[in-house]
Amino acid sequence: MTETAQDRSAPSAPLTRTAPRGRRLPRWWPLPVGLAAGALAGGVYGAVSTPQYTATSYVIAVPTGESDSMSALGFAQAYSRVATQVAVLSDAQVAAGVPVSTLQANVRAETSPDAPMVAISASSARPAQAMEMANAVARALTANASHTKDDTHVELLRFTRAVKPTDPSSASAALTTLVGASAGGLLGGLALLLRPRRAAGQGTATVPAPAAGSAVRGA
Repeated sequence: MTETAQDRSAPSAPLTRTAPRGRRLPRWWPLPVGLAAGALAGGVYGAVSTPQYTATSYVIAVPTGESDSMSALGFAQAYSRVATQVAVLSDAQVAAGVPVSTLQANVRAETSPDAPMVAISASSARPAQAMEMANAVARALTANASHTKDDTHVELLRFTRAVKPTDPSSASAALTTLVGASAGGLLGGLALLLRPRRAAGQGTATVPAPAAGSAVRGA
């Protein structure tokens, strides 16, 4: 005798299962991370970098009897451009005790549009060397200008000597830390703005429920 069992099946609704989630970082995490990383980098740079000292010597252009103050002002601006040329620096290297290449890299000359004065500044890791370089270049510049004073009718004179600096002119570790933190915060903010937003419902998976069992046909 064979018994036939009727198949029984019932429609089943899919089950919604939520995929396991780990602890997610807050969305704004790039901002504090950028601030911390920037402050750390700036602090390390300020701590390991060698302090630089700057000394400044001043020379002044004085008109002779056949010239006027406007001519002196124009020649002062011209001498400020000549001060860092090889012709002047080669005469200053012996007194400065450094080669011309060092003078070229660490000496600058500036002038004011209102006064016939040239400021010659020199930077070095040693305060005494910065003073010597500034004074040597100022002497060499006035010596070169004296060769042409009969033609230019302008005389270049030493106004003040450079003195040995006591405080470094380079940025302190506190300042580099602040600058680094600002730069890191800016980069962190940009990363936060450019980061794509998380899609709604992300992390939820829909899994269908198993179908109801059916009777087995047997003999």
